[in-house]
Amino acid sequence: MVASIREFDARDWVKVRNSLDGEQAVLIWTGAIYSFIPEEKKKKLFNILGMSVSRCIARDNNSWDFTSRELTYYLDPNTSEILHQWRNPWTDEVLTVMHVANNPVQGRFKGKFPAKVDGEVTTFAFDLFSHYPNPLGEDERFVEYSPNPTYQSVELFKLTVPTQDLLDPDRVSVSNIILSWDRIGPWLPWMKVGSKNGQLIYSASGSKINHFSDWPQLLQDEVNYRIPLFKEAPKSLLEDREDMTSWTYFKKYFDAYLAGERFPLPEIDED
Repeated sequence: MVASIREFDARDWVKVRNSLDGEQAVLIWTGAIYSFIPEEKKKKLFNILGMSVSRCIARDNNSWDFTSRELTYYLDPNTSEILHQWRNPWTDEVLTVMHVANNPVQGRFKGKFPAKVDGEVTTFAFDLFSHYPNPLGEDERFVEYSPNPTYQSVELFKLTVPTQDLLDPDRVSVSNIILSWDRIGPWLPWMKVGSKNGQLIYSASGSKINHFSDWPQLLQDEVNYRIPLFKEAPKSLLEDREDMTSWTYFKKYFDAYLAGERFPLPEIDED
């Protein structure tokens, strides 16, 4: 059978990314981050382990509010142990590691979603190019951390699911998902690389996890004992809050970073 591009309704995409019944869904991913610097060999800087706990809320006109919380941990590239300090290989400075704790990440799903149907499997692909003013770019405090006036990155997502499950009208969620995520982005502010030429390359894959007991042990421990807020998605869209990114998180908690506190910092439920 020859693969073909087909347009799916928003509800079909919601079944893949989340669930039609308002229940939360969890994506877990693992991978690695490399340095990419002209004239230098690549360095494997970190292994990574991350998750997104999300919920979709049905609205009128076949649209859905999407609300979520995200974590990504930077791990030792050899042992995969969680890092709380990191030695910058270019400056030899030991720095506080600020793991990703984005709360919330939100949006709206509506309209049509193209995907490639290839017999037994269907793949949704999203190539996202971000380009906007750097939230840290005009603040003198961050010259050594993120001096560029513009934030720019590329994220390449692919989610592959069984075609039969996707088309099944009785299913509210597709649980069998293969996630592929690649990213090209700037140095992270906490790395304190400044204006050094180069980029970070992310390569990761993942799946949808149905039960908390199946989460990787590191995430279970962190959520159970340090950041319980990230065990559940918001119950509804947090309309009074802007999306959190690693850059705005760094700005918000810069003093805690300088003090060497352990990240992610615990958060209070503000739903």
